[in-house]
Amino acid sequence: MSQNFTPPAPDSYTAAPAPAPARSGNLALAILGAVVTALAAGAAYGGLMGAIEYQIGYAAAGVGFLVALAAVRLGGNNPALPTVSALLTLAGVYAGYVLAEAIAISKDYPVSVPELLTSEIAQVHQSYVDTFEPISVLFFAIGAYAAFQTARKAAA
Repeated sequence: MSQNFTPPAPDSYTAAPAPAPARSGNLALAILGAVVTALAAGAAYGGLMGAIEYQIGYAAAGVGFLVALAAVRLGGNNPALPTVSALLTLAGVYAGYVLAEAIAISKDYPVSVPELLTSEIAQVHQSYVDTFEPISVLFFAIGAYAAFQTARKAAA
């Protein structure tokens, strides 16, 4: 009782390669990198505002973009990174405003910027609060929105 067996013809297409593994990252390292980036980008933002004595919304968005980029590159596709990036961007933009205020004060008084940011930080903060402009809220929002959207889309 032998049966004739004919093997099936080979497929005319090649199988798709296996998908790449999902990026995994270190959340703690991502947060640390985003904090450092927020401070550095905020300092650049504050230095720019202090030099030209004008606020620029695109620069606040740039702070958000840089913070989110650092967080996503180090943290992978963690779902917490968009929110963390937005919050750290708010801190970075605030640091920029405080630096810009310290630069403005140092132009009027014979006190250096590092001294203002270390021993006189409470007075610098109070000066910022006293001279707060409502348009600043928009720049905080622009930066946070840019960070959230960049991290959300980059992690997808």
